[in-house]
Amino acid sequence: MNHLFKNLSLIILPACLSLAACNQSSTQKKTTDMTDSTKTDTSKSFASAFESTIGGKQTHLYTLKNKNGITATFTNYGGRIVSLLVPNKDGKLTDVVLGYESVEGFEKSTEPYYGATIGRYGNRIAKGHFKIDGKDYQSSINNPPNTLHGGKSGYQSVVWDAKQIDSSTLELTYLSKDMEEGFPGNLTVKVIYSLTDNNEFKCVYEAHTDKTTVVNLTNHAFFNLNGEGSGTILNHLVQIDADNYVPVDGGLIPTGKIEPVKGTPFDFTTPETIGKRINDDNQQLKDGKGYDHNFVLNKHSISTPIATVVGDKSGIKMEVFTEEPGLQFYSGNFMQAKNAMKRGIKDEFRTSFAMETQHYPDSPNQPQFPSTQLKPGETYKTQSLYKFSVVK
Repeated sequence: MNHLFKNLSLIILPACLSLAACNQSSTQKKTTDMTDSTKTDTSKSFASAFESTIGGKQTHLYTLKNKNGITATFTNYGGRIVSLLVPNKDGKLTDVVLGYESVEGFEKSTEPYYGATIGRYGNRIAKGHFKIDGKDYQSSINNPPNTLHGGKSGYQSVVWDAKQIDSSTLELTYLSKDMEEGFPGNLTVKVIYSLTDNNEFKCVYEAHTDKTTVVNLTNHAFFNLNGEGSGTILNHLVQIDADNYVPVDGGLIPTGKIEPVKGTPFDFTTPETIGKRINDDNQQLKDGKGYDHNFVLNKHSISTPIATVVGDKSGIKMEVFTEEPGLQFYSGNFMQAKNAMKRGIKDEFRTSFAMETQHYPDSPNQPQFPSTQLKPGETYKTQSLYKFSVVK
């Protein structure tokens, strides 16, 4: 994963939040325009658009920044990251996360997972069925015939209790009650999102249960390192430190096998663009409509990047660090231009990607996979980082 990259050049943001002013780019058009996030209105109207009441609880917008001026905004509706502004190779602030200009946008979105904290179980569970200690459980079906990302009303649909610890740290908590969406146990969840002075978006997850359950938490940020609304992500350069991946069936449920990436379009052990092989005659790509697969990460620690992505126009480099065993790489295959994002830009096909750090899909039904069970008295705790710099 080691390559020579030049150091990050930082600029200091104004005290108020600045969001990007983008020019819409069709995925079919060639453009060299960058998302200049220094030009957008920073008035209180943006924050006020996230003031609402959902399910009897109040929603808000929270702003974080580090000492270098990198800024992120979050809403406690779904525990979502709304924007993330980092400088590109020219020093222009670039919003690299897809989101909406209001909480209503997230509520009405045909894509429910933009920026959200995912749980109780990230990814798919086959037919929503699993067993714990010989007892059958049925989670809600929202991706027929399977459960996806926690069911019909997963954590993306709830209002979290939020506390801003300091200027760079936000704490979110939620009590997921026994049998919510069919999952056993009262699960107390705490997520801490922060911006470190090493220019990292840091995600720390913690949970406890009073009954044996399954847990797989992650964040579902949709990234475009050229800037939200800047067009296709197919020319982004990707490297993933994984010699193996998990093949899936037509419903995107793991077959139970773990197969080598060598000689397949899933080999990102050396840098390749997302689009180079995405349309190859490969059944896995056909089933996923592109990349939507779990990569089995090679042995690693939190101090070693397990994935690197570079925006071809912006020069922004994002390194991914995690304590998790897997990485779900998703290439925006189900984006259909049905939603107007920030500044009214549509979510066109394959104009963002996701790198979801997590355990494997359907682990509760695949005993050969790393376990996702959590028992009373145990602590679920894991962390992941997204570190930003530039390549000039």
